[in-house]
Amino acid sequence: MSKLDLTKTYKTYFTAKTTPELVTIEPAQFISLAGKGDPSAPAFAKNIEALYSTAYTIKFMYKAQNSDFVVSKLEGLWWFDENKFKGTSIETAPTGIPRSEWEYRLLIRMPAFVTAEDIDTAKEKVKTKKDLPLVDQVSFFTMAEGKCIQILHVGPFSTEPETLKRIAEFSAANKLAKNGLHHEIYLSDFRKTAPEKLKTILREPVK
Repeated sequence: MSKLDLTKTYKTYFTAKTTPELVTIEPAQFISLAGKGDPSAPAFAKNIEALYSTAYTIKFMYKAQNSDFVVSKLEGLWWFDENKFKGTSIETAPTGIPRSEWEYRLLIRMPAFVTAEDIDTAKEKVKTKKDLPLVDQVSFFTMAEGKCIQILHVGPFSTEPETLKRIAEFSAANKLAKNGLHHEIYLSDFRKTAPEKLKTILREPVK
């Protein structure tokens, strides 16, 4: 039995160059969990655990129906209160905004055949097996980013401002404006990968 692998089906979505480029991103659906605060804090790790537990439960539900799929990469949308932190640019935000003020939505992309009802069923299954109350906050989420600037960032998260500056310069040169939330796709598992080897797609919706 073959497995559906979304990273191969949607190559544009899951690949990027090390130079800024314009891409058009198709609508997609996800399981999602929103939060706020320092990504190095225990709460962030617990959110990831709840999201992955749900994702793998959905996977095994479909595997039992001969529709197996590979669980996709972790992703995140990131934002902050722009009224509170006026004048913060894309490249200064990572260091200029306190980590406690960052809001996020963690995502794992799901195949098109997965329904909101499947997610609810999976959540109930997880709750019967694990003590993960955060599973109640996992939800079905859709997104249509459309036109975006993206780039592959290689290295630790601490050097992202240098890469984000390149996105800002590309945007200014092409007279583009922000049109959505900062989006990161974690091609590497940052819980297990050395910082200098991390690969992260940075994506900015524009118009």
